[in-house]
Amino acid sequence: MAGTLFVVATPIGNLEDISARALRVLREVALIAAEDTRHTGHLLQRFGLTTRTTSFHEHSEKGKAAALVERLRGGESIALVTDAGTPAISDPGHHLVRLAHDAGIRVEPIPGASAAVAALSASGFGANGFCFMGFPPTKGSEREAWFSRFAAAPAVAPTLVFYEAPHRIEATLNELYRRFGDLEIVLGRELTKAHEEIRLGRLGSIEVPEVRGEFTVVVDFGDLTSISERSTPASALDIATEFGDMTESKGLTRRQAISTLARRHRLPSRAIFSMLEEQKKSVV
Repeated sequence: MAGTLFVVATPIGNLEDISARALRVLREVALIAAEDTRHTGHLLQRFGLTTRTTSFHEHSEKGKAAALVERLRGGESIALVTDAGTPAISDPGHHLVRLAHDAGIRVEPIPGASAAVAALSASGFGANGFCFMGFPPTKGSEREAWFSRFAAAPAVAPTLVFYEAPHRIEATLNELYRRFGDLEIVLGRELTKAHEEIRLGRLGSIEVPEVRGEFTVVVDFGDLTSISERSTPASALDIATEFGDMTESKGLTRRQAISTLARRHRLPSRAIFSMLEEQKKSVV
């Protein structure tokens, strides 16, 4: 009799989020296929589990999946885990799951933590339909295709959720603002961890938290607003005045204030910086 492939969700930060069922399965299976065996090893050690692990990441998935399916055929049960959250959701695993299905092997999900669902639940936007967009690509043509899918998704669901790396979050928010206007969004950072932050605001003015830790972004298209064109462009004095208010009264860092002004005025960050320098010289 063939074994079972368990797709096991693990905590995205707070270890208390793992379920009793997940712990039982991780204890009972013959093998755990882990994205990073060292990371999973810490989790197992925390709960006193000694199940053997094998590395199974995005670069080895296709090469090792067939061998794991053979073990499943032979009667062993295997748990699939990633470093954090639910496998195959912007993480490795879908290829193995598909091969198991094709081989007639039982696939059993063990649900649990998901940053996308956690952020959505805390957004206040409701969930009468949402689209998960994964990570925006970094390369030109692929990135443009992603934004095209993003633009089409609201026809299906009014709320979109995606992940973004800390060093790219500001550029992506700027691009969303340029393309879609002053949409309401929620930014989640370090979800379930000690320094968790969840902020509600609009693309043109939201303060980006400290650029550290992966971001989960929830975008509400239910309140799409068009950006009215200014009768006259903002002057260097206008920019400097707003910049001063943000850094002195609201406590934003220089980088955060420049990023916010860039989105608000639909200008590149370097243009905002140049206008600030221009105004500084004019008062010397």
